Amino acid sequence: MEKKEIKFVLNGQPHTLEVSPWRTLLEMIREDLQLTGTKEGCGQGECGSCTVIMGGKTVNSCLVLAMEADGQEITTIEGLAKGEALHPIQESFVEHAGMQCGFCTPGMIMSAKALLDKNSSPSEKEIREGISGNFCRCTGYTKIIESISAAAVMMKGGK
Repeated sequence: MEKKEIKFVLNGQPHTLEVSPWRTLLEMIREDLQLTGTKEGCGQGECGSCTVIMGGKTVNSCLVLAMEADGQEITTIEGLAKGEALHPIQESFVEHAGMQCGFCTPGMIMSAKALLDKNSSPSEKEIREGISGNFCRCTGYTKIIESISAAAVMMKGGK
């Protein structure tokens, strides 16, 4: 099967690419567009390391075909910061030690962003549910949950 031209918006920028039908969104983001913040962990949609926001919802980019991006708006971890200014969720992860090795962090932050976009004051239970598809092998999740809670406060103008 031939490549197909797709058009999409990635991190606020329009793109047009030709993609093979078997190419995943993850491969397109990392290899074709050279945005390596989105990580491949398991390649089977189990770990959440490759989480991006597409059409306002989190998706495991390792399970989505690149062709499905046609006409979509996609945000990756690179799309959160504004120049040198980190997004409040990113700031909070740094400030509250929400990461250790950092491998799961981009996917975790993208899941947190989707959660906080829908619920600006989540409970601990809602945060746990919001990141339930993301696995971290370094932490006990306590610092991650604290980081997301603090980010929610920061995003509402608190400290």
